[in-house]
Amino acid sequence: MLELDQVWRIYEVGDSEVVALQDVSLNIDDGDFVAVMGPSGSGKSTLLQIIGLLDRPSRGRIAVNGEDLGELADEERTRRRLLTIGFVFQRFHLLSGMAAIEQVALPMEAAGVPPEERYERAADLLTSLGLGPRMEFQPSQLSGGQRQRVAVARALANQPRLILADEPTGELHTEDKANIIELFRRMHREGRTIVVVTHDQEVAAMAERQFEIRDGRLREVPA
Repeated sequence: MLELDQVWRIYEVGDSEVVALQDVSLNIDDGDFVAVMGPSGSGKSTLLQIIGLLDRPSRGRIAVNGEDLGELADEERTRRRLLTIGFVFQRFHLLSGMAAIEQVALPMEAAGVPPEERYERAADLLTSLGLGPRMEFQPSQLSGGQRQRVAVARALANQPRLILADEPTGELHTEDKANIIELFRRMHREGRTIVVVTHDQEVAAMAERQFEIRDGRLREVPA
C-alpha cells in the first residue's frame, strides 16, 4: 500500500540545516497496524506529516500502490488526503461553537457529499462510537474521551483506507485512554490500516508492528 524509500527531511534554519528524517525506508501493507515510538524531537511527527502528504521529503520517494506521489501538485495532494487519509490528533482539533455532528459532517462537505447523506453518515458514526445522545453537543460540553471519539468519527467520515494518529491518548485520563485503545483495535479488526505515533508503550503494544525513531532514523523493533 504505502512505501517510503530512503526518505530524508531537512529544514533550512538560517544558515544551518536541521535533519528531521535520515534515510527512512518503510513499507506498510493494507490492514497493517503500525506504532512508531520515540522521544520528543526524534522525528515522529515529521514522519507522520510525510506519510499524510502534509509535507514533502527533501529527497527520497513516497509511493502508494506503486505510484510515486512526489510530483503530485498541491491540489491533488489535498484531494488524496481528503479522500484516503483520516487524521486523529492529540488535542482533537475540534472547532469551538460547532456541534459534534457538524464536526463529523465537515470533511464530507469538502468531499462534495450531499447534505442529507453526510448528516446521516455522521449520525451513524457518532452513534456507533457511543455518542448518539451527544451529537448536538459542542466540544466544551464533552469530556476529553468524548472529544477524541468525535475526532475519530471525523477521521472516518470519508471512509479512508489509512488512519494516522498523532499521540491520540496523550491528553486523556486512564479510563478514556482505555476506551480509545479499544476503539483503535476495533478499527483494525474492521480492516483499516493504522499508523500511530506515540511515546506510550501501552498504546504501542496494541500494534502488530512497532518501530523506534531516534535522531530521525527509523528501525523496526523485533516482536
